[in-house]
Amino acid sequence: MHRKPHSHHFPEFKEQALLKARHRGTRSILSIASELNMLPGTLKRWVLDSAKAGKQASGEISLALDGPAASWSPSQRLTALQESYALGGSTLADWCREHGVFKHQLAQWRDEFCPSAVPTSREAAGAFRELQRQHEQLQRELRRKEKALAEVAALLVLQKNFQALLEGADK
Repeated sequence: MHRKPHSHHFPEFKEQALLKARHRGTRSILSIASELNMLPGTLKRWVLDSAKAGKQASGEISLALDGPAASWSPSQRLTALQESYALGGSTLADWCREHGVFKHQLAQWRDEFCPSAVPTSREAAGAFRELQRQHEQLQRELRRKEKALAEVAALLVLQKNFQALLEGADK
């Protein structure tokens, strides 16, 4: 026996609730539902249904944080990072519970989107050794070129002296 779910909410109320839920910032669905004196599951279902309807109508990818977190698209993961960025402690734990995400998943996604620019000590040591090697090679090349330049300068002086001697002998 199926019961037809009856809706005791006016369409205007549903539209306003969805608007509040979409623009909630760091607030949870639970707090929005509590503020509107309605069941959180109802509001969450409305948000999901609305996102699915919008996705089907526009053909765009939904940024709603629905489904298992492991299967979220990069856009959805970025949305999750943006929503949870300023949260901490129990607020972050509540947000994670509400969206079915673990803190370690958020940390992993953050690392994927923003790889650390700070090299490890092993990488830094390797980079330093490479720079030292390049520096030594450049120093050797500079010394070789300085010697060659000194030889050319000496040859020019000898050539000039030789020409001066020849000109002196002709007179």
